[in-house]
Amino acid sequence: MGKNYVDIENDRGETLRYRKHANGRGLVAHGAKVHPDALVESGAYIEPGARIGAGARIARGAWVEPHAQIGPGAVIDANAQIGPGAIVGSHAHVGVRSHIGAEALVPDGAIIRDDESIPDGARVKTDRRGFHLAA
Repeated sequence: MGKNYVDIENDRGETLRYRKHANGRGLVAHGAKVHPDALVESGAYIEPGARIGAGARIARGAWVEPHAQIGPGAVIDANAQIGPGAIVGSHAHVGVRSHIGAEALVPDGAIIRDDESIPDGARVKTDRRGFHLAA
């Protein structure tokens, strides 16, 4: 049986230890909290201090940066990036290759389409169906 963790050196020369999440085998850094019912696909990264709620799905290649929060039932699609301290509400959907900036807030049920970029500190507004509204 192989080891259940990986050590990776970051840009500052610090070594971070990531364990493989039981549901999906994605990498979860020491200090992150991921609900056992969440799916973290292989190739996804969850950084220290991040929190992932029950039933959330983090797709292959997605990156959840330090102290970000992903609500229950939220979907983070392939190669999306959730910035440090950002909050993605429950049952929200962040599309493929989208970027959510640092400290941004994506409310419950919001839909961020593929290839969108939400700026740092933004507060996304949505209509009743959960679709993102232009500013």
